[in-house]
Amino acid sequence: MVHFVGAGPGAPDLITLRGAELLKKTDVVIYAGSLVNPALLGLTKEGCAVYNSAEMTLEQVLDVMKDARERGLDLVRLHTGDPCLYGAVREQMDALDALGIPWDDTPGVSSFCGAAAALGAEYTLPGVSQTAIVTRMAGRTPVPEGEALEKLASHGASMAIFLSAGMQDKVQAALLAGGAYTENTPAAIVYKATWPEEKIVRCTVGTLAAAGDAAGIWKTAIILVGGFLGQSYERSKLYDPGFTTEFRRGTDAPAQGG
Repeated sequence: MVHFVGAGPGAPDLITLRGAELLKKTDVVIYAGSLVNPALLGLTKEGCAVYNSAEMTLEQVLDVMKDARERGLDLVRLHTGDPCLYGAVREQMDALDALGIPWDDTPGVSSFCGAAAALGAEYTLPGVSQTAIVTRMAGRTPVPEGEALEKLASHGASMAIFLSAGMQDKVQAALLAGGAYTENTPAAIVYKATWPEEKIVRCTVGTLAAAGDAAGIWKTAIILVGGFLGQSYERSKLYDPGFTTEFRRGTDAPAQGG
């Protein structure tokens, strides 16, 4: 069996209980290079074979998976954050299906969640934004034309930008070109969220590139943008004493007749 496991954003205790148990029992691990905290490999049992996928092609990864299957061994494919985001897992899963090799998928805490936690931020603040866009800047790997960063930026929604820390000048230009954000829109760069070396840089869209350069951040960081990083928002209706819910009668409820 091949187990795809989300390692979480970095801190070794942010892997799920299920993921940790799979790591402890597995015979083989293929982990995502420098993106996964190597402390997690300390959970593996003695004799567990460990491979670094940063040094491998898809074909080499599949060869290890096929060998484990033929030998009756369990294998954990350890991906950073949650495998569903920029994990390149679909091509592996489809190949395993074609080979008749069973697999399952254990989700993990994404770095965009870890970054929000580091900032004490909430992407969906009432009166500010009820939409979070998870995306990346086009670079050596393109994005669909309709998902160009300036087009997504036109919504003014909360945004988490992956894999773009090395292009912060282009990110800044694209965000401003969208028209919904201004130079004063709050932004932040979170380097290695939840790792011991975590670094937080708060800035604005207009100072994003300069702030990243000054902090020496050019990789392994997530860029957050939007009014949710500011100070103004509305109180949640869910806990407002004037708001009636299925479980609680609020002061807005009509008076009941006798």
